[in-house]
Amino acid sequence: MQIIGVEVPGGPPALSFALGHGEDPYQVVWEQGYKVTRPLSATGTVEDLTVTLQVAEHHRPIVPRGPQRIRSTLRPEEAGCRPVVRQRLAAYALVVSQRGVLATEFSARTAVPGMWGLPGGGIDPGENPAGTVQREVYEETGQTIEILRFLDMQSDHWIGHSPSGVVEDFHAVRLIYAARCDDPIDAVVHDVGGTTASSRWVPAGALREVSWINGSRSLLAKHGQTVLRSLHRQGA
Repeated sequence: MQIIGVEVPGGPPALSFALGHGEDPYQVVWEQGYKVTRPLSATGTVEDLTVTLQVAEHHRPIVPRGPQRIRSTLRPEEAGCRPVVRQRLAAYALVVSQRGVLATEFSARTAVPGMWGLPGGGIDPGENPAGTVQREVYEETGQTIEILRFLDMQSDHWIGHSPSGVVEDFHAVRLIYAARCDDPIDAVVHDVGGTTASSRWVPAGALREVSWINGSRSLLAKHGQTVLRSLHRQGA
């Protein structure tokens, strides 16, 4: 994945780099003298994906923070395992409708069964992130959505077991979109037997009652109310 930083939309690059395994794009941008003010776009397919961020000089002392913290979910007796190194590019959506926010429950094939997150998943070969979001939302919840905008990026790095049981040094890079559903129906999982156990609409007033994974909880705290308000302004 290539990261490009511009100071104004459509302007020349102020910085450009390929995101290495385990790197946090926000941290890399900071260590080049800039801060991210907002994500602008994600273009191309998974093979040649480019993410453009609007940046501004931060004029702060640059102190390298070192590698992104790596979590481990291995058992003590597995500490000597040599993990498979894997960087996974994925796309997710904060989907809103008059019924609330769309949520998916993690299945027993994951490390967090019973917890809840936002719908989405890995970007397939030849696929662009927006297309991934629309496909994954339908597979996991049965909803048809309209993409509103590119909303955020997340990076997470850990060592643990994949759903197939392989021990991986796993770098998750998540592209987050805001989306709306104008004709919400009761959620249903079409991709049965995968990493999604169930799905549902969570009313806006009940978001704090859900056992969200940390990444989804932070996204909802940062963007949830803004996206919900934009839905109401558009008269949904």
